[in-house]
This record gives sequence, C-alpha cells and structure tokens, in this order.
Amino acid sequence: MNLEFITDQTFKGIDYTENRLPKAEYENCVFEGCDFSNGYVDNQNFMECEFIDCNLSNANLAHTIFKEVTFSHCKLLGLQFEECNTIFMDFTFHDCILNHSSFHRLALKNQKFSDCRLIQTDFTGADLESATFDTCNLEGAVFLQTNLEQADFRTAIHFTIDPEQNRLKKAQFSKNGVLGLLKKYDIILE
Repeated sequence: MNLEFITDQTFKGIDYTENRLPKAEYENCVFEGCDFSNGYVDNQNFMECEFIDCNLSNANLAHTIFKEVTFSHCKLLGLQFEECNTIFMDFTFHDCILNHSSFHRLALKNQKFSDCRLIQTDFTGADLESATFDTCNLEGAVFLQTNLEQADFRTAIHFTIDPEQNRLKKAQFSKNGVLGLLKKYDIILE
C-alpha cells in the first residue's frame, strides 16, 4: 500500500486525539502545538520533520518511522519507542518530558537528549554508544545490559548505573556523577 506523500507543510494546534492524523509519508513537515495524546500515530513515516510543543503521551507508535526527526518542548510520556520501525530510526530530543517511556533494546548510537526529563525511562538492552544526556534528569531510569560506551553523562543528574551490569568503557561522568555509579554499594563519600 502506497502512502500519500505530504511535504513542506506546517500543522498548528490540531487535536488528533479523536480524529487521527491521516496515514501518509510526511517529509520536512512541522507539527506545532498538536495533541496526539492517547491517539494513534502508528504506521506513519516522518522524515526530516519537527515536533514543537506537541503532546504525544501514550500514543500508539507501532511501525512508525522516525528519520531525522526533532522533538522540542514536547510531552512524550509512556511512549514505547521499541514498537517503532527501526529502519532509519534517528531522532533528537530537546527540552522534552519522556518519563515512563521505553527505548528497550534499540540501537541509538550518538543519540542526543538535551534538557530532558527521563524519569523512570527504560533503556534496558539499548545501544547508547556515544549518546549524550546533556542536562537531563535520569531519576529512576533503568540501565541494564545497556551499552553506554563513550556516552556523555557529565551534566546529567539523578542517575543510577550499575557498572557491573552495563558497558561503560570511556563513558564520561562529572566527579559528582560518579556517586550514581556507586549507589548499589551503599558507601559513604565525604
């Protein structure tokens, strides 16, 4: 089935919670102030698109392609990114709320998160080699069997990472951040 091709369009302030976004291939489109919460964004193709101030919380993302997509100032609670089509998967997040979302077993080398809240987000089994968590809150985020080699956590806060359960070679941490690596040992540092 060939999808309609929509390019260079801006969609502003549209509520897609009851009337779903038409199935299509969206290229170089901007979605600003749109509400997709608890709705269906499945089986869509987004290429070089931007989502600004949108709410996609608990949306169905099954088989959706995100290629070179930027999310800025978006609410993305409870999203299951592992249900997306992983072909060409490439996105960045700036000032987004991604609490309770899941990136389980995804290949996300060089992934960029800046100024994001990733509280209780699941990164189990993900490949986050060379990922950047710039000024991100990772309280309760799950890192288990995760490749974090060369990842940058220097400005991230509230993370707990077990060095015995994750790959950390050449990962970068601030001196204060090292406490997040030692939490399981219940030691006291002064």
